[in-house]
Amino acid sequence: MQTTDLMPKAERLIAVLRARGWKLATAESCTGGLIAATFTEVAGASDVFERGFVTYSNAAKLGDLGVDFETLYRHGAVSAEVAEAMARGALRASAADIALSVTGIAGPGGGSALKPVGLVYIGLAARGLPAVAHEFRFGDLDRATIRANTVAEALTILEHAIRA
Repeated sequence: MQTTDLMPKAERLIAVLRARGWKLATAESCTGGLIAATFTEVAGASDVFERGFVTYSNAAKLGDLGVDFETLYRHGAVSAEVAEAMARGALRASAADIALSVTGIAGPGGGSALKPVGLVYIGLAARGLPAVAHEFRFGDLDRATIRANTVAEALTILEHAIRA
């Protein structure tokens, strides 16, 4: 799957966000900005896309998003707790109303028995609501497929959140 296949969904999400008057922020690690790129490929995305953070390193997660060092130390960068903290941090550091975050292991290396290649957490936070994280285990696929699947799932999570 190419992220360009997601353009119709991104267009619909932008329309719903625009109708609600909401702004979106993203905080991405393993996708390296692909979610932001998917949204900003749509003409008029500037009406709703507030900003995107690419926080690939732990230092960026700490410095740019305010993820707590203890959370990173206890749970590791690839965890539900860090995905939630990244989404909350993106809200704090922006004028957005809702934020998506992703952290995971896209491979081909970097996995372990406890945290294998293909493990991804997608976080979502909205003003006034607690942050949540969703776990995905895409399997030991190629890097591009894991990243594209992550973008697709992130858009689906956002779709469910803003239509609820």
